[in-house]
Amino acid sequence: MTSQQIIEALIARDEQTTQQFFFKDCRPLFLSIIRYVFSYEVDYDEFVNEFYIYLMENDAYRLRQYQGRSTIYQWMKVVAIRYFIAKRDSMIDMAPKNSLSDSVVQRERVDVERSMMAKMDVEYLLSRMPNRRYAYVIRRLVLQEADPMVVAQELETNVDNLYNIKKRAIAALTEVALKEVEKYEKGVIK
Repeated sequence: MTSQQIIEALIARDEQTTQQFFFKDCRPLFLSIIRYVFSYEVDYDEFVNEFYIYLMENDAYRLRQYQGRSTIYQWMKVVAIRYFIAKRDSMIDMAPKNSLSDSVVQRERVDVERSMMAKMDVEYLLSRMPNRRYAYVIRRLVLQEADPMVVAQELETNVDNLYNIKKRAIAALTEVALKEVEKYEKGVIK
């Protein structure tokens, strides 16, 4: 089945597809999200049931938001992480504050989560860049903070030219990001 066919079957509440997708195909993905989002063990069936209810609310509004710009699994991963982090944080906010160290730990978790989401977003944008060399330069110089001399040698160029490539690469990345924002806004407004 294609991603779009899976989405349509889920919206139609096809029991066989729903069972296969949530309890077999997505099991490794969801188990990794459970480990990442929750510092304690969460029952897999409860996790799936909660997420399924969320996806199906308002005549499957969230499922209908899938536009096929990424794999269905990557889309599910982002939606699930965002939902369960928000849910967990609201549950933590309702809990009594025991000590200053609890708030420090919570802040550190939020920072890690934001960092992970930012990395996913940047990787997605880099994957959308048509010029692979530009993506490589941004990845090496900006994200990995590699030495410019080393990167210049890797690309068989000089450092001055590398900085020119970096400047063009950042401009190209900005263009890709703006196009993605525009697509997203059009998709949300529909």
